[in-house]
Amino acid sequence: MFTKILIANRGEIARRLSTVAQSMGIKTVAVYSDADVDLPFVKEADEAVRIGPAPAKESYLNVEALLAAAKKTGAQAIHPGYGFVSENAEFARACQQAGIVFVGPPPEAMLRMKDKSEARRLVAAAGVPIVPGSKDIVPDLSAALAEAERIGYPVLCKAAGGGGGIGMAVATTPTELEKAFRACMDRARSAFGRDGIYLEKYFAAPRHLEVQILGDLHGHTIHVLDRECSIQRRHQKVVEEAGSPLFLDGANGELRASLFDAALKASKAFGYANAGTVELLYSEGSVYFIEMNARLQVEHPVTELTTGVDLIGWQLRIAAGEKLTVRQEDVKRTGHALEFRIYAEDPVKFFPSPGPLTVFKPPTGPSIRLDAGYEQGNVVTPNYDPMIAKLIITGADRPEAIARAASALDQFVIEGIKTNLPLHRRIVAAPAFLEGRLDTRFLENHAKP
Repeated sequence: MFTKILIANRGEIARRLSTVAQSMGIKTVAVYSDADVDLPFVKEADEAVRIGPAPAKESYLNVEALLAAAKKTGAQAIHPGYGFVSENAEFARACQQAGIVFVGPPPEAMLRMKDKSEARRLVAAAGVPIVPGSKDIVPDLSAALAEAERIGYPVLCKAAGGGGGIGMAVATTPTELEKAFRACMDRARSAFGRDGIYLEKYFAAPRHLEVQILGDLHGHTIHVLDRECSIQRRHQKVVEEAGSPLFLDGANGELRASLFDAALKASKAFGYANAGTVELLYSEGSVYFIEMNARLQVEHPVTELTTGVDLIGWQLRIAAGEKLTVRQEDVKRTGHALEFRIYAEDPVKFFPSPGPLTVFKPPTGPSIRLDAGYEQGNVVTPNYDPMIAKLIITGADRPEAIARAASALDQFVIEGIKTNLPLHRRIVAAPAFLEGRLDTRFLENHAKP
C-alpha cells in the first residue's frame, strides 16, 4: 500500500479523499490554487502545495504543476477525484511515465471511453443495448440532417469527446438541428479541443439509472448495485438515491438483472479496472447504455452507505495492485440513501451565486452525512463548479429517508449567498417524489416555485 498520495482536486472531494486515505495510514498532499488557500481541504491534508493562480487551466488542470508537486513531496500515487484531470488519459499516461500511480482505470480503457461515439460501437458489439443513433461521427450539417431523418425527431446532438452534460442540445425539427449542431460544434471545440458530433434519439422524459462498478487488475469485476439520478437541471444531477425506486420491494427484477448484466458487459468491453460507473437510460420498459464514467462519481456516498463497500478505500487498494476480495454475492443493500447537491446558485434561475458564507450551519444527526468543501467564513469563488456540499441522508427504507431529509433540509442554514436549498425542499415535498415517479423532467413538472 502507498505511504503518501497526492490529491489532484479541491473542495469536498479532496477533503473526503484525504480523510479516507489518512484513516488507512496514508499521508496526503493537497494541491491548491490561490483562490482556495483558506479552504478546509488545504488545512486538513498532511502537506499542501500551491500549484498556481485561480483559473483551473493554470492550476488544477496544469499537468506539469501536478506532477512536479507529486515529485517534490514524494507522493507515490495521484488520486484525481472527479472533474479536472480525472478522465484525462494523457494525464494518466504521464503519471505512468513519471513513475507515479494514477488512481483510476488504465489509460487504454479511458481512451476507449473518451470518444462517446466509439464507445457506443464497442459496447454494442459486446451485446449491450444502446440508444438509437448515428453509427459514426456526423461530419457536417448535411450528414446530421440525413441521420436525424433516419433516427426520427426529436434527436440529441452530442459532442463525441464530451461529458457532464456539456456539448449537448435537443432538436425537434431540421431548423432546430441546424442551430443545435453549430452550437454543439462550437462548444466541443472550446471545451474539449475537438469538434466531433454524433446524434442520439432523444427521449423526452426517461429515467437516468446507473450501476457502480469495481474491478481489480487481476480480472475480477463486480457491480455494487444501482442508483437513480433522474432529477437533473441542464443535464446536471441534483438529487441521487440508492437504490432506484423502480426496484424497491423486489419490483422489476428482470429489468434490474438486465441493468447489471449490461453494466458488467460494458465495463469488460472497455477493459475497465478500479471504480467506475455505467450510466443508462430507462424508457418504455427498455434500458439503454449512455456512457461509462472512468472515475468516482459525485453520488458515490449513497452506494457506500447502503452497501458498506468503501469505494475510495478500494480505489486505493486496487491501484496498489491488491486483489478485490469483495465477491458479487457479498454485495447487498441495507436501507435507503438520498444525496442532495447543495449549490451556490439561484434556486429558480440556476445562476451561480458566489460570495462569502456568512452563516453555514448544517444539520447533524446519526442519519446525516455531510461532505462539505467549505465552512462558515469561507468564500465561494466564481472560478469553479458551484457545488459547496453534499447532504446525504439514510433511512431504514425510502419513506424514512425522505422524512429525515425533509427535516434536515429545513434545519440547514446558509447565509451570505443564494443556494438551491429551497429547491430541495420543494423536491422532497412533491407527491411525485414521495411516490417514486421520477424522470429527467421532474423539476419543470413537479418542483416549480
